[in-house]
Amino acid sequence: MPRSRSAATALVVAATLPLLSLASTADARTTPRVPDAAVKSLSQFTDQFLTPRTHFTMQADGSSGKTVGGAGIPNIDSVKSTIRTYYNADATGIANKTSSPYINEMSSLLRKTAKQLKAMYAKSAKSGKKPAIVLDADDTTLWTYDMEDNAMHFNFDPALQDVWVQGQKFPATPGMVSFVKAAQDAGFAIFGLTGRGDSQKAATLGNLSKVGYTAFNSGNFYTKWAGAQPDYITCAAVKCTTVEYKAGTRKHIESLGYDIALNVGDQFSDLQGGYADRPLKLPNPTYYLPSPDLPGKSEPWLSPRTHFTMKADGSSGKTVGGEGIPNIDSVKSTIRTYYNADATGIANKTSSPYITELTRLTGTISPALNAACSLSSRFGIKPAIVLDADDTTLWTYDMEDNAMHFNFDPALQDVWVQGQKFPATPAMTALVNSANKAGCTLIGLTGRGAAQKDATLGNLAKVGYTGFAAENYYTKWATGEQPSYINCAAAKCTTIEYKSQTRAHVQSQGYTIIANFGDQFSDLIGGSALVPVKLPNPTYYLP
Repeated sequence: MPRSRSAATALVVAATLPLLSLASTADARTTPRVPDAAVKSLSQFTDQFLTPRTHFTMQADGSSGKTVGGAGIPNIDSVKSTIRTYYNADATGIANKTSSPYINEMSSLLRKTAKQLKAMYAKSAKSGKKPAIVLDADDTTLWTYDMEDNAMHFNFDPALQDVWVQGQKFPATPGMVSFVKAAQDAGFAIFGLTGRGDSQKAATLGNLSKVGYTAFNSGNFYTKWAGAQPDYITCAAVKCTTVEYKAGTRKHIESLGYDIALNVGDQFSDLQGGYADRPLKLPNPTYYLPSPDLPGKSEPWLSPRTHFTMKADGSSGKTVGGEGIPNIDSVKSTIRTYYNADATGIANKTSSPYITELTRLTGTISPALNAACSLSSRFGIKPAIVLDADDTTLWTYDMEDNAMHFNFDPALQDVWVQGQKFPATPAMTALVNSANKAGCTLIGLTGRGAAQKDATLGNLAKVGYTGFAAENYYTKWATGEQPSYINCAAAKCTTIEYKSQTRAHVQSQGYTIIANFGDQFSDLIGGSALVPVKLPNPTYYLP
């Protein structure tokens, strides 16, 4: 797919060239159509562009959603797939406990650090204080992956988290029991410092003991207070940030006669604020807990990566390391910024970077498309445009975020479809109706099922589309009703097979498909259209 508006426009204009050629030779005795060979040749050229982006720049706070455009945001389904590859997780979201890129990275990191313990101890002891190591709990000493993925589907639920905590369900973080034991043997005092609350302290200590740790007890393990704030914490209790709480607690530990030689955590907010000779950041792309640094303190080395390489199929999880995977919470925040969505996951319907991008894209393409429709129609070429449904003509964002929390639920989707709940995709009503008025037949081509066809047509009409007709609206067939022009195996028919073969069928009916619009690359690959037009959509990925 052409990745810029100018390239997309150039292709639409290029699509008019064979039409001009036909126009010069057409007469009343012929029904001209762009030759199949010409369509195939152009499709083979454009298919090479129909690949997802692999390089991204993303700030951890989500602000990149204002500037990078939809294709520049890591697709959330691809992020999930990459994370699962990294943890070697199965289809249910359960991490492999013996072999994974994550376990390999942890082993290497801890092995390297363990070799330095003796030197760290000696350097710390020169302070005249007792050398100590401070460790966070979640994903530092206790491993939460199965809860985050399998149980919560990457949407934090404090009630469910408490069930896991009180049930002492967490395994040890890979390699950490041995590392803590090595630190004990080297002479370090060990402290735990977690964002878990006092009501979870006993269960957390029980879980730590259960999985093999011997260093932790009620005296050296700090949790967030439930009642009176300890006097060594000076921030306002209701507004105390993670960094204020953790740095303040480390300061307190050092005031007791310890020197914190090493501070270990999976979040940068575990490490910011000082009061430790050295931080050790463990990899964790499964959630992000930001917290501002202490006033007047700047620690740029304790900040998330902003440049990422990620393939759409998730395979990058094998090679890039945990810090090289876009953090899923930051991805969600970036997506919500792009759609100007509120805290509940409802997109702004009048103003957002997404609306701005679509308005510019359609505003650039529409004049050339209308010219192609008008010119070809004038000479009887039977021009058509093909349009996907979800996030091409109908906008699913509120369902994806607010209702599904970015975890697709086909039963809930059907409720939305049958209820005709989707607004029009921004700026697309004007483009589609204008092209139809200029002479292009509208062809709908969606992955929705036959049982959803009537509701989909009703929704399209409801939001202002005027040219869709049942006879030109294609849905996936009901069981046993695969059409004769589809030659893939019914149970294994891919999106690309279904859509490209349907487009070929449309062209066999005498149409010339001038433009094919879709939000997924699988909507566009496979030819039988002069120009593919990719609309932005980082909220799901359908390969």
